[in-house]
Formats: sequence, C-alpha cells, structure tokens
Amino acid sequence: MLYDNVLQAIGNTPLIRINALPKTFKGSVYAKVEALNPGHSTKDRIALYMIERAEKDGKLKPGGTVIEATSGNTGFSLAMVSVIKGYRCILAVPDKISKEKLELLKAIGAEAHVCPSNVKPEDPRSYYSQAEQLNNDIDNSYFVNQYFNMGNTEAHYEGTGPEIWKSSEGRITHFIASVGTGGSLCGTAKYLKEQNPNIQVIGVDAYGSVLKKYHETGIFDPKEIYPYKLEAVGKNIIPDNVNFDIIDKFVKVTDKKAAFRARQIAKREGLFVGYSSGAAVQGLFEIKDELTPDSFVVVFFPDHGSRYLGKIYNNEWMEEQGFFYGFKNYKYRLKLRKFLRKI
Repeated sequence: MLYDNVLQAIGNTPLIRINALPKTFKGSVYAKVEALNPGHSTKDRIALYMIERAEKDGKLKPGGTVIEATSGNTGFSLAMVSVIKGYRCILAVPDKISKEKLELLKAIGAEAHVCPSNVKPEDPRSYYSQAEQLNNDIDNSYFVNQYFNMGNTEAHYEGTGPEIWKSSEGRITHFIASVGTGGSLCGTAKYLKEQNPNIQVIGVDAYGSVLKKYHETGIFDPKEIYPYKLEAVGKNIIPDNVNFDIIDKFVKVTDKKAAFRARQIAKREGLFVGYSSGAAVQGLFEIKDELTPDSFVVVFFPDHGSRYLGKIYNNEWMEEQGFFYGFKNYKYRLKLRKFLRKI
C-alpha cells in the first residue's frame, strides 16, 4: 500500500485476541491495539482530526503555532502532524511525564514546558494554565485543548467506533477503556451504542481522580483528588469529552495493579503496551464475573510500552514506588526474580 505521507497511515488498527490472561473467563476478549498507529498511540487520530478541523474553520493558518496541554501522547501526535503541515508545536506537560515521552517530544521537534502536576488546574503553574498563557502570548497560535475540544470525541466516533463494529462483525458486547480526556471511550461508545444500545461501556478510572464519583453522584469532590502514578488515566477536572450518560459503569484501579497488568500483557500476550493499557486490563478483571459465554469484549490499548521503559518496565522504578513491597522480608532477590518471571 502506498501513502503520500505518514498521516495517511493513521487508523484501521486491528483487533487482536487476548488469550493467556483471560483464559478462565467466559466469552472472548480482544484488544484494539492503537500502538500500531504511526505515532504509536491512539492520539494520532485526534491530533490529525482536530488540526484539520481548525484549518477548515480558519483557526489555524499557515506558519502558525500549535499549542497543547498533554501528558505526552497527544503532544507527540500533534508534533508529527505539525511536521507534515509546517507548524511550530509547543507543549505544556506535567512533571510526571515519563522520560521516554519527553525525549520523544523533543526528538520530533516539539518544544516542551514541564509543569508541576500536583497543583490545581486553575493554578498558573499547572500545565492547563501554562498552555492557555502560551496561546495568549504567541500570535497566530491555536490551543488544541483536547479536554474540551469535541473534535476529540468526533475523531473516535467517525473512526474507532466503526472500525470496532466492523472488525467484531457486530458481536461486541462490552467496551472497556481507561478514561482521561474521555474522547476515545465516549466517541467510540457513542457509535457502538447507536448500533446496539445493549453494549456495556466500562470506564476505567484511577484512585486520585474525580471521574468515578462524579459519574455515580453528580458531585465534584475535591477530596477525591490526590497524587497518583498512572498516566492518561483519570482527571482532577471534568472534561467536556467525558459523556457520563453513555458510560454504564466506572471501575477504579490502583497504580500497582495497572503496572503489573501491563507487564503481564507483554510477557504473556507478546503485546508491548503502555500503562493505561494495563489499567484497562485490570478493569477487565474487575468485571470478569459479569461475563457470559456469549460475551465479546473489546479492551482499548491506547499506546506503546516503549514510552514507559523508565517506569513500569524498570524494576528500580517499580521498587521505588513500593510496588514490590512484600518481597523484602525473606530472600527478597530470589523471590522477586521468580515473581517477575511468573507475571
């Protein structure tokens, strides 16, 4: 197949069956593997869609500057699109971004402003506020604003949803995805629910995020907010792209369990995926008792594991987070080696 540029290779990612991890589950489980996009993440879809929408609407003009607040993947995709279209790309990122993601942004030509993550969104130091300020200060700039830009949802409604419906031949019964900006889950789910309203949509949230409680109570509770390690999962704001009405259920997962699930996916399924994919698979385990022999589950894998080599795939980092706690008291190193081979 011939393409005029890398942007034409975005989308049409496969559904790949997950065999080893859910071998005792009823039904079948497939992963939508978005790391097979050219930018190695699902954010390629929304980056191209939102930039082209801005061009069409006259909000982004030739020689302009693309600005965004991002935990890394959207930034890389925006930078990739900007390279092809000739834009300058400036990104505000949280300080919990992995080293690999930060280096990737710089490698593809983006300018990155690292901001503290443990501050309120309205704090002028936050990466949300920094992106807004950069947009105010730079002429001929466009703030993509993926959290509130509905092009985020529309990209998945027009692309990811139809792809899953077609690949599953309409058999899908459950769709599970981690929720950050909300676009991938809600845009995909909107299309799928239009085809079959009985499809169960499961959102995966982090401990330290407000989304699950807001879904269940309609209350934004600041007491739910505290630091956590998961990237691209959960929020301390309520993004416009999170359509709570279309989500049937939220489950919360811990940093530790999500990390180990990602490592299990690599070692047992041969799929090298990121932290939020581990969170999504842990979400699958949280609802496994609800499955039947007719269940056809699609779990959303947003990005590639190479962006987390210094974190969840690094034993020293895992140990620093206390994720190996419980192995230290008795022949720690031997037990740990056996454990890591087993997962």
